Amino acid sequence: MKPLLYIMGLLLASCGGGGSSSNNIQTPQSDGSDTDVGNCQQDGWSAGTMSMNFNGIERLFRIHLPAAYSSANPSSLIIGFHGWGGDQNAFLSSQTVRDQLNEHNYVMVSPLGLGSEEPGSHASSWSFSGSTTGLDGDGFNAGVANDSDKICNTNTTPNYTYPSCQNVADNSCSWTHCLDDDIGFVASLVSEAKDNLCIDSERIFAVGGSNGGMFVWDLGRDERTADSFKAIAPIIGLPHRGYLAGPKKANGLPVISITGMNDTTVPPGDWNNKSFTTTSNGEAFFYTGASAIAESWGNALGCDTSVPPELVTQDIAPDLECRSWDYCGGGDIFPGILDCRGEDMGHVYNLGQSWPLIMAFFNDQ
Repeated sequence: MKPLLYIMGLLLASCGGGGSSSNNIQTPQSDGSDTDVGNCQQDGWSAGTMSMNFNGIERLFRIHLPAAYSSANPSSLIIGFHGWGGDQNAFLSSQTVRDQLNEHNYVMVSPLGLGSEEPGSHASSWSFSGSTTGLDGDGFNAGVANDSDKICNTNTTPNYTYPSCQNVADNSCSWTHCLDDDIGFVASLVSEAKDNLCIDSERIFAVGGSNGGMFVWDLGRDERTADSFKAIAPIIGLPHRGYLAGPKKANGLPVISITGMNDTTVPPGDWNNKSFTTTSNGEAFFYTGASAIAESWGNALGCDTSVPPELVTQDIAPDLECRSWDYCGGGDIFPGILDCRGEDMGHVYNLGQSWPLIMAFFNDQ
C-alpha cells in the first residue's frame, strides 16, 4: 500500500478532470489462460429474468450481459442487492449503471429478496445480523446505560415482524423475512453463475443498497461467501448496533462504503464519532456508525487506524468526501477501504455519482 499523498497524485493522473467513466481506471482484461474462469465454452445463462430453486423456493434474478460479453474475454461479475421493498430492477433500471457495466465489461446478476409473498403488507427484503431476531450485537454496546440489547426502541418503532419470523424474533424490532437462508442462497447463486456465465471467477463483487447494503456486510463476514468476493460496496446500508466483526476473508476484504450525512433512515454519524447512530425519521432503529465499521474492516486490511483517517482526493464523484488510512491494502490507486459520505445526501442511492466511483474502486482491485 502506498502512502495517501502518492495515491492522490495517481488519482489525479488517472481520473482526469471530467469524472466520467471514460476517465476512470481501465478494467483488467483476461483471455482466461491464467485465471479461474466460469463457463466460456457452452451455452449458459442469457440476459433477462431467470430463476433457480434453492431450499425448495424459486428464487428470481435478473441478468445483464455487457455489450462486449464474449467467450474470448471473461467478464467481471457484480451481484446487486436491492433495498427493502425493492426488486431485481433496482440497479439495472439506471442508465448510468447499464452504461458503466457495458463500458467496463461487467456482468450483473440482481436477485429478488423474499418476504413480499407473506400474508399482510410485507416487503421483499434481505435478512442480516439482528434483522430477524431484533437483537443487537455486542460491540460498543456494553457501556450503554440500561441497554435492552434490541436493535430499536420499541416504544417509537412500529412492529414490522414478518409471519415467518414469529418463532425467531426476540422482540418487535425484527423487520426482515425468515423464509430462507439468504447467505446460503448467495453462495449457491455464485456457484451457479460460475457454471453458467463466462466470468473471471477471481473478480466477483457485491453491491447493495439500503437493506441490501446492510446484507453485503454479512456476505463478507460469513465463511460461506467471504472468499467469493474481491470487494464489496454497501450504499446507505450499515450494520445494526454492535455488529462490528470484520470480514472472514484472510488479509481482509476491500470495501467502499457510501452514506449520506443527511440520511435520517440509516445515519452514518459524524466523522469523529464511533458510537452507534439512531434513525430519526419517526422510528428509532440503532445502527453501527460508519466510522466504527470502517475502522474495524480497516484493521483487517492492516490499516494504521491508530490515527484518524485522511482525505482521499478523487474527482470521480465530487459530491462525495472519502477518507481512509495509510498503508491500507487495496489496488494501485485506491486504499483497500474507502469511507465516502455525501454532505447533502439523504437516503438515496445517488447512482449518478456513487456508481462511477464504485466501478473505479472495483476496477482497481
